[in-house]
Parts: sequence; structure tokens; C-alpha cells
Amino acid sequence: GRALCEASEQDRRLRALFQKLDVNRDGALCIHDLAVGLGRLGLHRTELDLLKIVKAGDKDLDGQLDFEEFVHYLQDHEKKLRLVFKSLDKKNDGRIDAQEIVQSLRDLGVKISEQQAEKILKSMDKNGTMTIDWNEWRDYHLLHPVENIPEIILYWKHSTIFDVGENLTVPDEFTVEERQTGMWWRHLVAGGGAGAVSRTCTAPLDRLKVLMQVHASRSNNMCIIGGFTQMIREGGTRSLWRGNGINVLKIAPESAIKFMAYEQIKRFIGTDQEMLRIHERLLAGSLAGAIAQSSIYPMEVLKTRMALRKTGQYSGMLDCAKNILSKEGMAAFYKGYIPNMLGIIPYAGIDLAVYETLKNAWLQRYAVNSADPGVFVLLACGTISSTCGQLASYPLALVRTRMQAQASVEGAPEVTMRGLFKHILKTEGAFGLYRGLAPNFMKVIPAVSISYVVYENLKMTLGVQSR
Repeated sequence: GRALCEASEQDRRLRALFQKLDVNRDGALCIHDLAVGLGRLGLHRTELDLLKIVKAGDKDLDGQLDFEEFVHYLQDHEKKLRLVFKSLDKKNDGRIDAQEIVQSLRDLGVKISEQQAEKILKSMDKNGTMTIDWNEWRDYHLLHPVENIPEIILYWKHSTIFDVGENLTVPDEFTVEERQTGMWWRHLVAGGGAGAVSRTCTAPLDRLKVLMQVHASRSNNMCIIGGFTQMIREGGTRSLWRGNGINVLKIAPESAIKFMAYEQIKRFIGTDQEMLRIHERLLAGSLAGAIAQSSIYPMEVLKTRMALRKTGQYSGMLDCAKNILSKEGMAAFYKGYIPNMLGIIPYAGIDLAVYETLKNAWLQRYAVNSADPGVFVLLACGTISSTCGQLASYPLALVRTRMQAQASVEGAPEVTMRGLFKHILKTEGAFGLYRGLAPNFMKVIPAVSISYVVYENLKMTLGVQSR
């Protein structure tokens, strides 16, 4: 009964507000209506702010908000405002005072005096108590875009934590506090260590995937048990980890180059936002991924050749590199480069879109007092988004691996990406583009879980506050 009463009261409040803002009485709010209506209420917003509000709530893309869209936007908006209010309310007494404002802004890297904080309080404080309750906070920030909530950035890190063997995801954002205290590099080091342990634990499945991508066909139908048996029979149990050394070694340079490139591209885009919009993140992340992959791509080729090698074929990584260089030339280290670059966009794009969709759905439905989703929600979101990203880019990954694996023979025609796609479709059908998908998906859940556990432990060791 209480819930129904509150819902009814909220509906009345929002309907009355809508009618006040609907200046021309046409049943919809355009930017002009919002500017005039909010001005009458003493709430002045910039045109950019009003445009953001209409864009965020306009589901039917007609450039204005009807009552249903207006209500949906405000309900979502109030949830975000409540998160910010809770994070500011350090004493957890349902009110914000000047000291709490000073402390919270310092946490974000903004230094202000208590007198300045009191001025901020006075502008919101309706009843002269020099504290702000939830209703005062909500009314002051009414129809003001809420973005870049530090708590969301803090709890919803994704690509730093989860490692599924591919480093093609869009880099995570860091809060101002994490940047200024130097915590960002500790997060990256913890992520790198977690990736090394995760890749080592799932290396047998990764090697089986590579073998199936290259050797499996209609005439040579490899199964998972048969593949493991064949590897052990050929080289013993240790052979299950062939190619893992170079796979772990490339984590550090790839992560470092990618992070630095991402930060530079963000500056080039010229945004003054702490956190980019999704399409800007995808653009910056994809370009940073392309730069990082281009820098370490010879290591990708070495990893494939080391995973496919027979017992005694090479004495180690350096011997393998010398062998390729002397017999096939420098160009061999960039075989499969084009399908690899093309695979970044579907992988990074779909992974980011799915993760953001799941994150926003959870925040809208369940985030009341905190943006912290808990371990299982975070693991589930990471697993689902990684799986969708891999599924979308898998045919390109398979073609890349086959091109990397084919040793150049002098005088023989060079295999092209287009030619290989045609050959696979002609001889094996569409199913041939998904060879090795089973062991690839089998390693996602253990890889995500192991990397998360190791990341959390390394974070504590490095002195980063635990979640």
C-alpha cells in the first residue's frame, strides 16, 4: 500500500511538472518548452544540457518528449541522482553538509574551501538548515544531465579485469582520483598479472583451438578429447602449453601501448569529459587497439607458429623467429594482419555495446544505494559481452590464424584473405569458419573467473582499495 501511495504521489508530481513545462500545451516538450518552462521555475540550463535531455529520453526520435518519455527519463535520472547523493552522504544520515561536499570534491581531485562549499549549499538549501536532504538535492538537479558518476567508473571496470586471451576490448576509464593518486598504473599491473595467470591456466584449450582452426576439416574432424589425446601422444603433457610463453610476454607491451594510445587519442578528440560517450570510446578504443596490435603483431605470428610446432622443430622463441626470418623474410611476421585489424571493430564494438547495455539495465533496475554490482553480476556481464564479441569476430580470427600458420614457399602463390574465405566456404561451408569455437567458448568462463580472482588479490597486494 505504501509503495502504491508513493508511486501515485510521484506520478502526480511528474504530471504537474510536465504541465508546467509544456509551454505551448501541445502534449510534448521540445527544447524551447524546456528552456522557457525551467526558466520560470528558476532553473536555468544551457542549450547543450537541454539537447542532452531530449536525446536521452526521445525513444521515438521525433525531437521532443511526450509524457511517457518524460516520466521514463526522469525516473532513470532520479536513480542516478540518488547514487550521487548516497556517495556524497559520507555520514549516511540522509543529509549533506559543507564538510561532506569538501571531502567528496577532494576525492574527485577538486579542491575548494569550506566557505565555497557553504555557498554551494545555500544555492540548494530551501529551509535554511545549511544541510541538503534528498528532496532539496533532487529538486535542485531537476532536469540536469548526470554523467560520469565516479562510483560507476570505479565499480564497473571491464577490460582491465577480464582476460579471455584476446586484448581487443576498449580500455577502461579511470576516475580523477585514480589518476591523481597513481592508482591507474596499479590497476593495469594487476590486470596484466591476472591476464598472465588466466592465459597460463587456459593455455591447453587455447592451443587446441589453434590446432582445430588450422587442421580441422570435413576429412579431418577433430574432437576435443581426440585433440588433447593427439597433443599428449605427440609431445607429452608439457606440449599442451606450447605457445603460452609468447602469449603471456605480449601482455605487458600491448597493454602499455594501448593505454598510452587511448589517452592520446582522447586528447586528440578534444573532449573535456572525464568519460567519453560510447561512440567516442569505441572510436578511441578501436584506434588504440589497432596501434597496439600493429606494434606487437610479429609476436602474434610467433605465438601461432609456436603453438603449432612439432616436437624438436624449434629450440625456443628466438630460434622460431630466426627460422621464419631466414626462410620466409620479414613479411611473414605480418601474415593475417588485415583480417586481424578488421576483427577489432566487431569484437570491440559488440563487447562494449553488450557490456554497457547490461550495465545500464542493472543500474536502472537494481542500483538504489550503490553502483556496486557485486562479484557475480560483474562476472556474468563480462562473460556474456566477451562471448558475443568473440562470436562476431570469430571467422576473421580463424582466417587470420590460418594465414599466420601457412609457411611461405618460394615461388608459391601468396594466400589472400579473400581467397581463403572463398576456399573455406567452398570446401567446408559456413561451419568451416567456426572450427575451434567449442574450446574457445569453454575457456571463457574459467578465464574470466581466474583473471577476476587474481586481479582482486594483486590489487590488495599493490595497495589499491578493494571493491
